[in-house]
Amino acid sequence: MINVIGGSGFVGSFLIEKLRDFKVTNLDKNPSPFFNEITTIGNIQNKNDLNFNKNISSIVLLAAEHRDDVFPTSLYYDVNVEGTKNVLEAMNKANIKNLIFTSSVAIYGLNKSNPDENHLEDPFNHYGKSKWQAELAIKEWFDRDPVGKSITIIRPTVIFGERNRGNVYNLLKQISSGKFMMIGNGQNKKSMAYVGNIVALIKERLDKTELGFQVFNYVDKPDFSMNELSSVVEKKMKIKLPKQKIPFRIGMLLGYGFDLFSLIMRKKTSISSVRVKKFCATTQFDSSKVHNVFKAPFSLQEGLDNTLEHEFLNRKEDNVLFFTE
Repeated sequence: MINVIGGSGFVGSFLIEKLRDFKVTNLDKNPSPFFNEITTIGNIQNKNDLNFNKNISSIVLLAAEHRDDVFPTSLYYDVNVEGTKNVLEAMNKANIKNLIFTSSVAIYGLNKSNPDENHLEDPFNHYGKSKWQAELAIKEWFDRDPVGKSITIIRPTVIFGERNRGNVYNLLKQISSGKFMMIGNGQNKKSMAYVGNIVALIKERLDKTELGFQVFNYVDKPDFSMNELSSVVEKKMKIKLPKQKIPFRIGMLLGYGFDLFSLIMRKKTSISSVRVKKFCATTQFDSSKVHNVFKAPFSLQEGLDNTLEHEFLNRKEDNVLFFTE
């Protein structure tokens, strides 16, 4: 039996669907939009909610505080670190030795040059710091008694896909509008991960239950530049985008203008100097290790095509959406 913790969210819902041939249970603080019949309401902050069935062979720990606007910031550590320790303690009591944990490339910090799994950890925000501390807790737990344990830590880049409302969706929506104008030269590359490939990797690791401690970055390769991403959307949506590009300096000036407007009006806007800077930055991570042992079922373009088809060309009006960063 497999217990998914945090399976009511975006990745968890896709994962449980992928694992439908297994016996699966879901523990989440929220009801599941698709799998309530196998869902138990519980919170990893509460040890009493973590009384695992003795028949459980593997835990997939997805639950986390991950949005940028979590308040108070202590919640990142209460959930991501202390909650993980609670899960490990409960696994000890039930003698469960197999764990898959989703971490994040956020542990590397900003402006790093294509870091692989051996790169120095340098998280810049509370989310990244808490995920790194959770990884350390898992490694300590493994090292205390490694015999018979199978641990996989997956560090994905930004995950996108059908029903997700996050940064990639917002970008695809802007491009799909046909009014999108590139800021900068568009040659900067962005690492992304399609949800269908993430859940396929988790399923494969569950199938193998390879003994030992493994860490994998996950990125769908090859990375697209912003120009290439725009071309994929343009072709799929059958639109014609403006060829003009806004120089980076002018884009930053516009961003500062919106910052000032937001400050004066006390109102958030979709454009800011930080967002312009992030948009024009190259964000790449090395994932050669995982792709040496795992064949992704979807190419990056197929993942984008699936998302565009579902969200903009043949949208399903069932109101099941997942809001992430």
